Order: sequence, then C-alpha cells, then structure tokens
Amino acid sequence: MTAQAAVDVVALGESMVTFLPARPGRLADVPSFDRGIGGAESNVACALAAAGHSARWVSRVGADGFGDHLVETIARYGVDTSAVGRDPHRPTGIYFRTADDRDADAHEVVYYRAGSAASAMSPGSVDEDALTSGRILHLSGITPALSADCLDLVRHLCARSADRGPLVSFDVNHRPGLWKGAAAGPDVLLDLARGADLVFVGEDEAAAAWGVTGGPDAVRAALPEPATLVVKQGSRGATVFEHGADPVFQAALRVDVVAPVGAGDAFAAGFLSATLRGLPAAHRLRHGHLMAAAALTVPGDLAHPPTRHPTAAPQGAASRHPYSLAHADRLAALDDAAWETLRLGPGWTERVPEDTEAEEEVRTP
Repeated sequence: MTAQAAVDVVALGESMVTFLPARPGRLADVPSFDRGIGGAESNVACALAAAGHSARWVSRVGADGFGDHLVETIARYGVDTSAVGRDPHRPTGIYFRTADDRDADAHEVVYYRAGSAASAMSPGSVDEDALTSGRILHLSGITPALSADCLDLVRHLCARSADRGPLVSFDVNHRPGLWKGAAAGPDVLLDLARGADLVFVGEDEAAAAWGVTGGPDAVRAALPEPATLVVKQGSRGATVFEHGADPVFQAALRVDVVAPVGAGDAFAAGFLSATLRGLPAAHRLRHGHLMAAAALTVPGDLAHPPTRHPTAAPQGAASRHPYSLAHADRLAALDDAAWETLRLGPGWTERVPEDTEAEEEVRTP
C-alpha cells in the first residue's frame, strides 16, 4: 500500500453490476437485460466526480470480468479507483431488477452478492491511508449489513476520536432485506449514525427502523449527536439540523420522473458538493434536490449532474469537466417563489446558451 493523494471525498462500499430489463414485466418474462452499475457509495463518488470534485472509491471486487467492468466504468466518471482491491477467490456481486418503481408491489430485485469480494472487507483488508485521505469520508448503512467484518470496518470508521481526520458522512440507507436474521440491524444503524458527523436519513426510514414518528424534530431528538442531520421528507423536501442553528427546510422540486432510482444517492452527492464549497444550509439542500432531479430524469442510477458556473468549480475541475455553462448555482439562488415554480424534465441538465435565464431553461407550461 502506498501513500494516497488527498481528495475531496472518499466513498467506501460495494458496487455491483446491475442488469436492467429491456422492457417492463416480471423477471420471469423479461427476455433481455441491459448492463449497468449500482452501488450507493460509488454512485455518490461518480456524481461528485462528474460535478468536478476529486473523489476516490474504496472497495473490493472479484478478479473477474464484472469486476473489470465496475472499475473501468466508475473510473470513466473521473473517480480514483486505485484503492479498489481485487479478490481472486470471491466474485463481484451482481443483481437483477424489474423496471417498476422500487416501492411498487410489482417491483422485483434479485441479488447475487452473498460471499462477494466486497463482503470480505475488514479493517485489515482496505487501505487505511486511502480511507483517511479525503476531506469527507462517505459511508452508508448498506456496508455493515454485508458481513461481520464489514460491520467491524464501519464501526471503526464511525468511532468518535479527536484525530480521526475527515468529516464522516453516513447515509442510513436502511435495507431490511440485508439484515434478515439480524434483529439488531436497526440498533446497529442508530449506533453508527450517532458516531458520524453528517447523517442522511429519510423520515420513512426512521419510522421503519426505529419507530420514530412525529416529523423531523422527532428524528433529531433520536439523533442529537451528529453536527449535521439531514432528514429527507420524500416529495415534500428535506430539513437540515445543525448544532447551534435553527433547522432549515427546503421544498423538493417538481420532476417529470423517468426512473425512480438513485435519487437518494444523488441528493447526498449534491449536499456534499455544496458542503465542500462552504455554502449555507438552504443552498446545500437545494443542491441536493437538484442533483436528485438529475438522477430522476434518466433511466439508470447515474446522470450527469447539473453543471456549475466555472468560477465556482474546484481548482482543476474545469479541465476535467469542460462544461461551458453551469446553471445549478443560479437555480439554487432563485427566490422561494421562483424555486417553487420549477418543473424539471429529461434533458434539463444539458448545456444551454449562456444568455438564457435560469427560469426559462427549466420551466414548463
């Protein structure tokens, strides 16, 4: 293991090859599938890299063709994959899903990830220097559900200490199916979240995992420790709590949804991007909503994010991602009335003439 260059964000977690149906229907009836990639943490890394930030993905994949595909695809987004280990004895995880909404009764998803290379991650099998080389370390509640070793690793990274280095971001990502046979899963997630600096959790997740109802304030009462807590409230919006400040709410955008997948990861990426740039709470939430809208208006989990004005881009980002105009900052700066009139549809993140007003770019009749 060699010293790793500093980056903006390091994301740790399993990514899998995803097989997306060529048409709607039961898995038993779909005749062919298109190959993609899926992984909460790598999704965040890809979105941040596409937005111009330096990002590193840390994981393990099999020494197989699917592992090659994952590493090569994620690297094409501009993500540093040098700390991804290759396991000659365990396969890369894969999964199949239907085209239906994840919350729909007809939705099916079948995972082939038991015994995967990523499930063997442990404190001794990943590059500690790579994990601590970012300004932010992003984790999720999926990784600790994969194995006892993965749980040990995430517990180690979420343990509070005066010198742990990067800000620890934790997306609860409660997936009950991954915790089958582990009744303590919700308690584990709560304990891990309490050790993080920045936590993302859905209002519905808090109710399902911890029985917490009563809105964002009740979630904050259950999670007072994180310096920043973001409570996602579905189509209504999201609320951010920070120590020493009043809570801030921002309404979600109206979106013509193409596929309801990847929005949560994209929201986290948008919020983290704005956090890296030191933007105020309301703008961090708005950038989360904008990035989520980018994901919702494409078929797969990943989309090119809304572009930013070149003067606001991180140093070196312009050469890696030569967008001619970035309008996300202008959209985030709209007044409340204008923000609430926006309706975003497919293609809204594409480049537009520089003299086009933000309101005209995205508003539909």
